[in-house]
Amino acid sequence: MVRINRVYTRKGDAGETSLVGGRPVFKDEPRVVCFGTVDELNAAVGMVRAANAEKPASADRDGFERALQFIQQRLFDLGAELATHPGDEYEGQVKVSAEDVLWLETLIDKLNGKLEPLKSFVLPGGGRLNAALHLARTVCRRAEREAVTLSRHEPVGKQVIPFLNRLSDALFVFARWAAVSLGERETLWEQRLAPVEGWP
Repeated sequence: MVRINRVYTRKGDAGETSLVGGRPVFKDEPRVVCFGTVDELNAAVGMVRAANAEKPASADRDGFERALQFIQQRLFDLGAELATHPGDEYEGQVKVSAEDVLWLETLIDKLNGKLEPLKSFVLPGGGRLNAALHLARTVCRRAEREAVTLSRHEPVGKQVIPFLNRLSDALFVFARWAAVSLGERETLWEQRLAPVEGWP
């Protein structure tokens, strides 16, 4: 059981934090930056869940909620995995797996199969849920880039980068699916759109 008694410890005042196992590191080291972005991504997915909860109850909304819950749980596990220095792993530590990556791929294929092929690029926005999904997608891409940077300096779990890569793809497909299944608006890119006239 996890028990947190104090929120602040003053140990970070010198710009340091501790990894899982107690190893001290500076807060701007690639490993800390990476799992910090995964935490940010989890918060962004939380915003997606809040926007989804505003939709009328339906099998699609509720199924999507369960998928988002699972994604948040796996992101928390991923953050803990990244917060553990190679060699400091502990028995029973949960890590993202090839099965998690396959689950995302299967979900992407099922939802994408319900959509018409894209004929233009999609712009973020259109509705609260759509905007939240695209924001989460861009944060996920950043987390993926930072995981790649980290992997060039230290070992990372074999499925870390594939999981983040598939999740960013999934978030894009979720936004397109939401436009069809949950009544979200979708804004398409218009090449050389004329500027607004008559305002202000």
